[in-house]
Amino acid sequence: MLLRSRGGQPSGPPGYGLSLFYGGRLPAFRCGPRYGRSAPTRGVDSTLGRSRSDLVWFIGKRLLLLIPLIIGVTAIAFILIRIAFPDPCVIWVGGHAKSSAIAACRAAFGLNQPIVAQYFIYLKQFLAGNWGVSPGGIPVATSIAEYFPATLELVITALLLIVLVGIPIGVIAAQSSGRWPDHLVRIFYLGGWATPTYLGAIVAVIFVAPYLGLPTSGMYSHSPPPFPQPTHLSVIDALLAGNLPYAGNALLHLLLPAATLALLNMGIVTRMTRSSMLAVLPLDYVKSARMKGLSEFLVTYKHALRTALISTTTVLGITVAGLLSGTVVVEEVFAWPGLGQFAYDAITSSNVPGTVGAAIIFTIGAVAANLLADILYGVLDPKVEWR
Repeated sequence: MLLRSRGGQPSGPPGYGLSLFYGGRLPAFRCGPRYGRSAPTRGVDSTLGRSRSDLVWFIGKRLLLLIPLIIGVTAIAFILIRIAFPDPCVIWVGGHAKSSAIAACRAAFGLNQPIVAQYFIYLKQFLAGNWGVSPGGIPVATSIAEYFPATLELVITALLLIVLVGIPIGVIAAQSSGRWPDHLVRIFYLGGWATPTYLGAIVAVIFVAPYLGLPTSGMYSHSPPPFPQPTHLSVIDALLAGNLPYAGNALLHLLLPAATLALLNMGIVTRMTRSSMLAVLPLDYVKSARMKGLSEFLVTYKHALRTALISTTTVLGITVAGLLSGTVVVEEVFAWPGLGQFAYDAITSSNVPGTVGAAIIFTIGAVAANLLADILYGVLDPKVEWR
């Protein structure tokens, strides 16, 4: 992470470094006019690294780093798919096609050139805005624009479930450390964390969906819906059209795949919240809040949790990458028409431009999520500098 605390000190809960130095207990620094000395400033300007220009400069640097990252991702995806399928034209035109048809396919897609030359031709076209064409003749950029909103809806819903469920149960586990609620929460998140994505999705379709009466495929029970889809987000489009029955139906279709995706990626967030809360709850400022007579709810969720969320926010950025990669399997199992299903079809059909295009979108999504997490990290921790 490019974020750092002022003076080169590691960022953490208030007084964390000093508490380690003093054996877990902080000395009482008495400062102010009454004691004849002012609070120590360590010679650091309070606005250093925290201005709006610093934030803009930080975001600009991260976006510039995205350029070599995209080039590296395109190279890796391009080379791996060509190693796995050295002659995709045999698949595209059929195994029993004439050799002249296969040769024409190779010439049309430039597959008769060395792999390095093919990559640079693709990269040149990509930088010019041409993401390539799928074997069916559909531009990859058009397909991505069509499929990506459904994946975005699925990932955002799963992330909301992780925040609304994973963080509170992590707090409960920390408050009940060593007792049965803590053990129950740990079994819950470790079980989800250890379950392969394909297995969790199949179990949800075969066992959970019939028990709860939830749909297991598509975005609506009746497609296409009888209203325009400007955003291609099922629930949002139904609400914009004022069609509440379709909005409820879309929500039911979204619930199970999003919950499956969230459950399989919730473990790291819950564990980090639990560990951070265990480190924060014994601190003096939390004890002082209790001594002032504040309710346990306010002490926990207003004072302690804000500090604990500093580490959890960073982990959430990493979790988005796991959510995006998990959509490839979850969308295929639930027949969810998103970018993950498009990527799965592209990989299995040797669609090199489609595979590389999907990998680029997943990379941009992961980088954007980590950038947002870094910004929120700085918002939650005033010691962090955006530079």
